[in-house]
Amino acid sequence: MKEYLFGPVIEDDGVLFRLWAPHCKSVTLEIDGVPANDMDRQADGLFSLKVTGAGPGTRYRFRLPDGLMVPDPASRHQPEDVFGPSEVVDLSTMRTRDAIWRGRPWADMVLYELHVGTFTSEGTFRAAIDRLDHLSKLGITAIQLMPIADFPGRWNWGYDGVMPYAPDSRYGRPEDLALLVQAAHQRSISVFLDVVYNHFGPSGNFMPAYAPLFSPHHQTPWGDGINFDDAQSEMVRAFLIENALFWIEEFHVDGLRLDAVHAIRDDSEPHFLHELAARVRERFADRHIHLIVENEENDPGLLERGQPDTDSFDAQWNDDVHHALHVATTGETFGYYADYRDAGAALAKALAEGFVYQGDVMPYRGERRGGPSTHLTPSAFVSFLHNHDQIGNRAHGDRVMAALPEPVLAFAVSIMLLSPQIPMLFMGEEWCSQKPFPYFCDFDEELNAAVRDGRRKELSKLPGFDSDHVLDPTSLETFRSAVLDWDEAGSKTGSIWVERYRQLIALRRERVVPLLSRMPQGGRYAAENGLIRVEWPLEDGRHYILVANPTSHDVSATFEVDPVEVIYGLGERRPDAFGPWSLVFGVTG
Repeated sequence: MKEYLFGPVIEDDGVLFRLWAPHCKSVTLEIDGVPANDMDRQADGLFSLKVTGAGPGTRYRFRLPDGLMVPDPASRHQPEDVFGPSEVVDLSTMRTRDAIWRGRPWADMVLYELHVGTFTSEGTFRAAIDRLDHLSKLGITAIQLMPIADFPGRWNWGYDGVMPYAPDSRYGRPEDLALLVQAAHQRSISVFLDVVYNHFGPSGNFMPAYAPLFSPHHQTPWGDGINFDDAQSEMVRAFLIENALFWIEEFHVDGLRLDAVHAIRDDSEPHFLHELAARVRERFADRHIHLIVENEENDPGLLERGQPDTDSFDAQWNDDVHHALHVATTGETFGYYADYRDAGAALAKALAEGFVYQGDVMPYRGERRGGPSTHLTPSAFVSFLHNHDQIGNRAHGDRVMAALPEPVLAFAVSIMLLSPQIPMLFMGEEWCSQKPFPYFCDFDEELNAAVRDGRRKELSKLPGFDSDHVLDPTSLETFRSAVLDWDEAGSKTGSIWVERYRQLIALRRERVVPLLSRMPQGGRYAAENGLIRVEWPLEDGRHYILVANPTSHDVSATFEVDPVEVIYGLGERRPDAFGPWSLVFGVTG
């Protein structure tokens, strides 16, 4: 579309090609079968050239003054990977086919995170369509795709993307992604996309050769920060904000999950995150569009509701619920899990208030973390038992909780699905898959060696990471080990777990979701003698409550345990005691 500043514009008689290259005095456009032509330069460094006769399928590259050939940074398709030519793609007809869908309210969400390349044996957008009926029957209302922006090599988690407008060609063509989104919407399933605006991958990013993409003004774990607030930052900001609009408009996705926003450094006003959210809200006011953040700083300011210039982001991934449940159910207290050693109290606080650390010093970090979050609605947090990080940042990518005894795992699943925070599953979790999901990537020989060495050093302090026995993240075997085995879903054990998840999700939809709109803020909690009680106040004076025993032994009940109306119970419960891994959810006045 012409309103975008970046990427090719398809017109009736040709294509307008554009490249922002302020570091260059000249740029040449090269198209297969067409003589090379110098592009016209504007004062702001934006080059353009209209080519009559060009259209969908045309492949092109830009030649810089030093002879370097580069693809379009806003390429819509890279059929020969990030080092090859870009291809013109017309998605306009795909977009209009899906125009009726307006999305689902945030309270409806039961998220399902998946990696396209390992979700099926084929590892494609089209193959994923064949599994949507399974997710629909399960009760999933939204799939969240790990990053699909084009990355170098044959396999990658997606966080090394360098072409943010181009779905990676290993997963199929852009039209295939559009078909996946349409197929999900036909089943009333929303589609979220994980996007990375805090860094670019280490290989295949040519933009610094011709534009000020980075600035030494801020430093990040990946080096110089993206230029959000230095000289000529306006175009860099526009490049990424328009990317967010592009995915929502052109592919009709229903929301974005923004990776590691704590690493998006910006001293200007408005902050890049707020500008992005405001542009999205303004552009798509007639649709249910949702924005989720990952934020290691646990900044509640991004989640505020009901004030001017707020309502920017719907929710944040809540690691605290995961960490507390992990410690309670596995007993691991290595690394950052040590800060959740009092697992019962931590779990109760995370469920009631959102963050466990609300400005307190977190020993593992050695500094203060978070801020007050009790005033936030519980649906401002996304809780989970697994996600790609918590599995993949272990030596063997093992799903620790999937190997728990049945009563323990059933307890954790019930907590996650029936608490008022928005639940998220990781692919295969519903049949208790124990397939690993190790970190994997594929670069050139030199960079692969650096990744292997760097992973040992950087992650040696993380839970479950034994630096002496680390999978090679660059090997084909490591990648293949992560591919889901769908036969397990139909096994006797797998079927039992799928049905359990289905019933709990249905119960959530029927009994919990209607309460969320009456739950404007967090609740209060108590933790005594191993037993926990959480109360979330409702606007009509009632309370949604949880009483649970997150331990492997009987505990005496020292406070009221029976709600007026029981919604769900698990395990042995007596008037004076709760059995191991038992709980009750209900409503009381």
